[in-house]
Amino acid sequence: MVDFCCKYCGSTNIVRYGQAGGVQYWWCKDCKRKFADNDALPDMKTPIMQIGATLSMYYRGMSIDEIRQHLDQQYNNCPSGSTIYDWICRFTDEATAKARYYKPNVGDVWIADETILNIGGKKVWFWDLIDVKTRFLLASHMSFQRTAQHARTLVEKASNRAGKAPKVVITDKLFAYLDGIEMAFGADTQHVQSKGFSVQPNTNLIERFHGTLKSRTKVMRGLKSPESALTILDGWLVYYNFFRPHESLGDKTPAEKAGLDFPIKNWLDVVKQSKGAKLYTSLQPHKQVIIDLPSRYNIKRSKKKRKFAKRRKGEVMPTLTASRLTK
Repeated sequence: MVDFCCKYCGSTNIVRYGQAGGVQYWWCKDCKRKFADNDALPDMKTPIMQIGATLSMYYRGMSIDEIRQHLDQQYNNCPSGSTIYDWICRFTDEATAKARYYKPNVGDVWIADETILNIGGKKVWFWDLIDVKTRFLLASHMSFQRTAQHARTLVEKASNRAGKAPKVVITDKLFAYLDGIEMAFGADTQHVQSKGFSVQPNTNLIERFHGTLKSRTKVMRGLKSPESALTILDGWLVYYNFFRPHESLGDKTPAEKAGLDFPIKNWLDVVKQSKGAKLYTSLQPHKQVIIDLPSRYNIKRSKKKRKFAKRRKGEVMPTLTASRLTK
């Protein structure tokens, strides 16, 4: 009698299926699959604890090379950089999907700001909008330009997440916010522009927020394309709102301050509640779309199949010697 079940279907109708590398394998008679007796997800070799630690270290600002060195020293396990990146993409998508439908109870005063980063040799603008009351990061947006359409996209994302429109939005002197906020909310929302964010109560808040964004810059370093940056941007949003406690909030997360009872408390919980055997690859296309994305990221090249002339059965292709003999 075994005290565990099949990793794929949860059945206890399992039998021993040999050993490999000192690891016991089992066979499930119900789903007809083989799995290893280790603390790892189906179709994976690395234990859950190590993958959870990897995600935590990455979103805290450690590079993939530093994570590899840590895993090698701590667990005698040195996975490749592409393997670690696949873990990050897979479980980031799962965490984003689980947190997407939670609507926070936020205040009526929001602050928007933008910063620039270098992604794949291109300057990319990151827009952020935060609630003053709960510090909840309502929306992040990525673009190659700073237009009114991008400002509108940012505030509409935040409004959809909060389920309401704000009474006041505080921004810097960027002209794009004027038309963007007006197109999104009309005259119902007051737009306060402040040079250097001198308007209260946001001076200290923005300074702390900028310090937080610097840690995101460490996370974004080394990314080669805007598509990969989209996934990590969404993951950092989940990390900031749901996993990272804030001293100014009494060591609570913004999600807890906003009244959300999110069942997942850290990246280890994300891995434990994973979809299991679903295969994932970093080459999987991202569903989101960036406005004004350069054409080289939009072009889908069709693969033309080469056509070869069909030969009759028994026909032999003439060789060089044979062709010379026939002349």
